[in-house]
Amino acid sequence: MKRIRKAVIPVAGLGTRFLPATKAQPKEMLPLVDKPLIQYIVEEAVASGIEEIIFVTSSTKRAIEDHFDRAFELEYRLRQKGKKSELDQLQQISNMAKFCYVRQKSPKGLGHAIYTAQPLVGDEPFAVLLGDDIIDAKIPALKQMIAVYQKYGQVVLGCTKVAKSETHKYGIIDPLPVSDRLVKVKRIVEKPRAAQAPSQLAVTGRYVLTPEIFKILAKGRKGAGGEIQLTDALAVYFKNHPGYACVYQGDYYDCGSKLEFIKAIVRFSLKRPEFKKELKKYLKNI
Repeated sequence: MKRIRKAVIPVAGLGTRFLPATKAQPKEMLPLVDKPLIQYIVEEAVASGIEEIIFVTSSTKRAIEDHFDRAFELEYRLRQKGKKSELDQLQQISNMAKFCYVRQKSPKGLGHAIYTAQPLVGDEPFAVLLGDDIIDAKIPALKQMIAVYQKYGQVVLGCTKVAKSETHKYGIIDPLPVSDRLVKVKRIVEKPRAAQAPSQLAVTGRYVLTPEIFKILAKGRKGAGGEIQLTDALAVYFKNHPGYACVYQGDYYDCGSKLEFIKAIVRFSLKRPEFKKELKKYLKNI
């Protein structure tokens, strides 16, 4: 069984839900405390054993490329001022993994974005992490999923339980329980209303996929919004292949939502010793 070495992170979207903040910067570069969202995603991937990060970008995402590149002038000035801690922190960003970039020339959907990465992925299993889904977990969510893949050798989706009133926002799993935090996927339903939802297990921006998915995406079948959707490709995949959903241990934040992004900022700030006491006091007062 081939090891999961590569991760695809699609970041070509326009981020319109965060306008005007995203008019001149990618939404993935919005700061969560003092790091951009996308750095948390990359750090999770690296902590899960990923060696190569493949960003699917667009013409407006140069800031992401620059963030994971060397900043020689800034490094020089930090070195001159003796700021070794800041310098080390900066250099670690570009040394975390091998970074590759491929352009999605037009916005044709998440499935198309992943298919765009096929030449760099090659004929091996790979991970997909969405750039605005943050999962706060002691053991990285992707690492939990890769452990499932290593046991079964099949597609693994990262899931969490959502309220019935929220099922219309996600791809929902029709599950066949295997163990406490693992289910076999009978089918996946895209954004069903509560009454039609087969469960409350929502797919939340983490996937371990096999190269067979590219054969389905290559057909270019359009779904919701006239775009090539990953969920539609997975629905076809599960008709002919077994697959699993890992109900990971961790707290999920959809940072594509303004309210969830604010919640994530509060949560991650409270985890920082230098902010915790004063921030708790402030929150209590208001």
